[in-house]
Amino acid sequence: MKQFIPLLLLIILFIETIYAKTPNVVLIMADDLGYHDLGCYGHPKIKTPVLDQLAKKGVKLTGFYAGATVCTPSRIALMTGSYPTRLGWSKGVVGHILSTNHGLSPKALTMAEHFKSAGYQTAVSGKWHLGDRPSFRPHRQGFDHTFYINKSNNQTDELWRDDKLLEKPYKNRFLTEQFTRKAIEFIQAYKDDPFFLYLPYSAPHFPIEAHPDWKGKSNYGVYGDVIEEMDARIGEILDVLKAEKLNKKTIVIFCSDNGPEPLTKESLAKPFRGKKWSSLEGGTRVPCIISWPGTLPSGLKTDAIISAMDLLPTLATVCQIELTKIKSNPVPIDGVNVWSTLMGLKKKHPRNDLLYWHGSNGFEAIRVGNWKLFPKRLRANLKGNGPALFQLSKDIEEKNDLSQLHPERVKAMQKLANQRLADLRIKFIPLGQSKTD
Repeated sequence: MKQFIPLLLLIILFIETIYAKTPNVVLIMADDLGYHDLGCYGHPKIKTPVLDQLAKKGVKLTGFYAGATVCTPSRIALMTGSYPTRLGWSKGVVGHILSTNHGLSPKALTMAEHFKSAGYQTAVSGKWHLGDRPSFRPHRQGFDHTFYINKSNNQTDELWRDDKLLEKPYKNRFLTEQFTRKAIEFIQAYKDDPFFLYLPYSAPHFPIEAHPDWKGKSNYGVYGDVIEEMDARIGEILDVLKAEKLNKKTIVIFCSDNGPEPLTKESLAKPFRGKKWSSLEGGTRVPCIISWPGTLPSGLKTDAIISAMDLLPTLATVCQIELTKIKSNPVPIDGVNVWSTLMGLKKKHPRNDLLYWHGSNGFEAIRVGNWKLFPKRLRANLKGNGPALFQLSKDIEEKNDLSQLHPERVKAMQKLANQRLADLRIKFIPLGQSKTD
């Protein structure tokens, strides 16, 4: 018996060591939240104390880019770590421009599938928008537990779990609460296992309707009400993580899927030009906060170029997930591991360039370092012919075209863009397509 006890202690220590190296992940994404729409990103009226504190105690990204400028391709990029064109996307979102019989190909490997292969419990609670048809639904894309609307809240009135329709119609003003409740249930049910929770809120996408408990509470109308509720709900999740002693074992990420909806005048992308659909900075540069208490530095702010595509390889590295463990990926991963940057280490940042896509017009621009090139200046909403070149570090509003002063830079950036696009055309798979619509 005396020999058994030390052996048991060694086993427990080994399990704890392994578990400590496999943190939980809570990935929260707002829908159409603009860069300027949080207190910690400069909004003077909307109060977001929870996210402000998360940024203060974690890492605040000021050079973070969503995977695309509209919902469906943005989620493709986030879930696969690849440019959405590699997965067959060319324009639109499911249910608008893009037919509802299309979706993310079942051949694609998602973030959830990678986590599941490593023994994680996986769940999604929120907006899916990667396909309506049975073969495209989240429980067939790696999620063990699902609670979701299949498209934006202006496109559907159906609430689902797996293949089961739960509510029709749901009550839009209660969605943020419902998604949060299911997320908390999942955390409490699997608190003893490593878990990956994807929480893509439908807020603040229009139609914007305040929960009764938040109606009229903000100083910024119903739009402020909705964001302040979301902030408070995230606080509920963080409280549960702390109560269950999971806060130091859990990476929490908050971001938005693209820039603010043009029809939602209250939503802002200051100091940038452009909104959702646009490849100007305001269409795709969004808030992002990453927290892991005790591991990530507190109060770090970085303006390094980081894409939503980079989250998959970064998390895979930290969570010790082999991205080739399931099977060979049908397309290359365009994301890079940015963990050293998030840790504040003095190493060269691994991403120096990024392609930009309009929501319905395809490729429009490339960023290299602090320079951004539009091969066609009309895409930057400037008059005339020829390219437009901006130095973002000095001209964040993209108004001062320097292409005539730097012809060699224009040439080099165009060459790199052509190389990147050529690679995308060679190594891709089509969108999934259902035979029924």
